[in-house]
Amino acid sequence: MRFELLHPADQLVMMMHRIYYRGMTTTSGGNLSIRDENGDIWITPSGIDKGLLTRDDIMRILPDGTFVGRHKPSSEHPFHRSVYERRPDIKAVLHAHSPSLVAFSIVRRLPEVNLIPNMKLVCGEVALAPYALPGSRLLGGNIAAEFDRGCNVVVLENHGVVIGAKDIFQAFMAFETLESCALLEINALKVGRVRTLSDEQIENSDKMNFADLPDFTPVSHSSEENAVRRDLVKLIHRSYEQNLFRSTQGTYSARLADGSFVITPFGLDRMYLDVEDLVRVREGHKEAGKKPSRSARLHEEIYARHPDVQSVLVAHPPHMMAFLVTDAGFDARTIPESYILLREAVRVPFGASFLDPAGTADRLSARHPVLLCENDCVIVTGSSLLNAFDRLEVAEFTARSILASTGLGRIVHIADQEIRDIDVAFHLA
Repeated sequence: MRFELLHPADQLVMMMHRIYYRGMTTTSGGNLSIRDENGDIWITPSGIDKGLLTRDDIMRILPDGTFVGRHKPSSEHPFHRSVYERRPDIKAVLHAHSPSLVAFSIVRRLPEVNLIPNMKLVCGEVALAPYALPGSRLLGGNIAAEFDRGCNVVVLENHGVVIGAKDIFQAFMAFETLESCALLEINALKVGRVRTLSDEQIENSDKMNFADLPDFTPVSHSSEENAVRRDLVKLIHRSYEQNLFRSTQGTYSARLADGSFVITPFGLDRMYLDVEDLVRVREGHKEAGKKPSRSARLHEEIYARHPDVQSVLVAHPPHMMAFLVTDAGFDARTIPESYILLREAVRVPFGASFLDPAGTADRLSARHPVLLCENDCVIVTGSSLLNAFDRLEVAEFTARSILASTGLGRIVHIADQEIRDIDVAFHLA
């Protein structure tokens, strides 16, 4: 999707609906704005239902301060204008009251962004601004002071978060990532001691995790490939809706009969991916003109070593990841479905997936179809695309159940003999 071709009012409606229906703001909470090439500020209105917002509701503020539109602009428009005046590089501002970030704001501390590499890379430095009355000049000054320092993401004490970016889509990605970061830390604290990455580890991950493959130009696209692309897109969108993926993270691939595979691209918003965005990889070469996911080499190694594997997923589901950023063990022997689908998940150290993709692929087997990469990701394999997706979904549901049991009592796992009975009954290796 060419977002830059959408009118600012349409962009604001699209993003506000996305924020609202992802459960990251309320009917009355939050506001978004875009500054266009003329210096006009397009901003969401005051007092209008965020779930029913239309392009005709969006207000326009002219450079001289005149309001244009059928409503009043957000009562917090002063701090939007203040940010734009101080930071000419910023073209969009997002403000919202998402639950996990509000949790941090009301204890007046910042979420840890060094839990997994992508979080720090997307969010950058995060600042905390002192409390002030909403809509007041003091609040605008407190926010502007942090933007003056070069921060683009500011958590407000007892309020929410303000994010500035080059466009509203980049602002949303940072917001979604930081909310996910906050939720991950909250979940992790329920199961163990939170373990962070160093800045050096994050920088090394960013440098080494790219799939720089030579090009090839496909002569044609088979009906098999077209079907795989269609099914991949459906499940990518579904994974995003199920909160298994984020806009900036989550990779699917599926093998084709000729040994090549189709994989998600790098850097494109998962919610809007379409069949033409997916990338085919064949014999170490990528489809010309496209950039595959950074984990493409890992997928290639898995397919080379495991003929039975037809699909590979790499994801960062928020409840499952709580076990990967702590020393807490993950045991799938909670209910039969969890054990049957997940078996014995293997834990591997941070960096294994991109420093040693071949060795990481070797750790997989029928008994170990899931790898847990510390402070990184969950790697799931399947005999089909749907089987892999099912495993990922079950893994996240299992993690949610374990976290929900905290405080209820000691978890009683399915006993060894009962596990052997399941192995026999379901013909598990």
